[in-house]
Amino acid sequence: MKKIFLVLISIAVLLAGCQEKEEVPAQTAAGPKLVSTVPADGTQGLTGSELTVKMTFDQNIKCPSDKKALISIDGEASVDNVNAYMADLTIKLSGLEEGVSYILTVPAGVVQGYRTNQKGSEGVKFTFSMKKVEPYVPSDLNPVKTLVNPKASKEAQNVYRFLLEQSGKKTLSGVQSSHSHKNDFIDAVYNHTGKHPALAGYDFLFLQFSPTPDNWSWVQNYNDITAPKEQWAANGLVNYMWHWNVPNTKADWDNGLNNYNFDGYAFYCNKTSFDIREALKEGTWQHDFIMKDIEEVAGYLQLLENENIPVIWRPLHEAAGNYNLYGPNGAWFWWGRHGAEPCKQLWRLLYDQLVNVHGLDNLIWVWTVDVTKGAEDQYLDWYPGDEYVDILGVDIYETNTEAKTRQYQAMVDMTKGKKLVTVSECGNIPDPAKCMAAGNKWSWFMVWCNSDSNGNIVLTPSDGNFNLNTGDYWKQVMSSPYVLTRESMPNLK
Repeated sequence: MKKIFLVLISIAVLLAGCQEKEEVPAQTAAGPKLVSTVPADGTQGLTGSELTVKMTFDQNIKCPSDKKALISIDGEASVDNVNAYMADLTIKLSGLEEGVSYILTVPAGVVQGYRTNQKGSEGVKFTFSMKKVEPYVPSDLNPVKTLVNPKASKEAQNVYRFLLEQSGKKTLSGVQSSHSHKNDFIDAVYNHTGKHPALAGYDFLFLQFSPTPDNWSWVQNYNDITAPKEQWAANGLVNYMWHWNVPNTKADWDNGLNNYNFDGYAFYCNKTSFDIREALKEGTWQHDFIMKDIEEVAGYLQLLENENIPVIWRPLHEAAGNYNLYGPNGAWFWWGRHGAEPCKQLWRLLYDQLVNVHGLDNLIWVWTVDVTKGAEDQYLDWYPGDEYVDILGVDIYETNTEAKTRQYQAMVDMTKGKKLVTVSECGNIPDPAKCMAAGNKWSWFMVWCNSDSNGNIVLTPSDGNFNLNTGDYWKQVMSSPYVLTRESMPNLK
């Protein structure tokens, strides 16, 4: 018995030892968890035919090649590339269609972590939709019938009604006079073609220095309105713009006004540090300066109103800037340097002062952009508003004489056709016949002035922006059945 008992005890010990040595499975670690997606799940209104989706997990991940192939998207779209790096899974998609909703599926286990005995991630259903892009329908030109100033003078109303009547039929010829405030360019065109431009442009470039000392004969005294009176008396129209020179400092202002010193004044952004934002604040010297300038320019415009001369008035031109020429300045001129809002405020201030404070009712207000390709979506941001603008202008300098359909349609679309549009400055003249054939109802064109070193007008400068205005082309344009010259203008007095 004793021997049997000892054997049983030995067997029990052996069995217990075997049980202690049996392998116990390790606990399986949780898989990577999705933290965020870019774009967010459920995003709507995406554009384009391609999209990159980035899924970020709570740890570094891997995605073996055989697992990548399991990632799918519905519809006709395709998964082009899958890349796992650090905690991000990047998926590139293509073939996306407008107005379609999609589900991107990453099955469970496709995304894996690096821990031992770790599960794969849970499955992901990423949803998004593409924007339905409505077909582009260009706006038609159907301008309002009245000027923004309800008290506009009889002559200003006559001019505007005439422009409305001519829209789509004929374009007025125009030239910008030299800075001498004379009709030298108009006379040069007449001497060559036998016809005067219908519209003459003048510039308050030297406002701060008028009247000038006797030895400044090259700067016109703006009290002398002989040139615009002559133009209006001959049934021509009058246009004024304003290269608004401003000082860098108050000391420059004092020195310029007292000593006729042009140093320290400029209108280009890269030539002056004058800040439009400060100028809009009452109590600053910059504000005092612009208010004095506005009062002064109002006085010269009043001289024209006293003679019943309406003025097609184009201040703060190229308001939306050139976008590229001066880099971070963002605009040609100081009134555009700090963006749209200050520029619009200045326009409205100018309108209020000239119309409501100084009582000028002879002005037809023209707002101008420089239509840089690719920036069309910015123009409306700069627009002061329908209640402050009568006509839209675009300044175009190109090495061709085509119809400028892109620029025309951009201007019409901006206000849904509520405002007349014009080529407010140009080098090479858009071919009037091509413009009419394209349906571009430009109210007028205004050729910028060029002169030689002796101050003589040059009709065909060598610059590529002007050199297509050959002598023959000038004659062709001025005799076109689609162009109005001064000789064919009615009496709008």
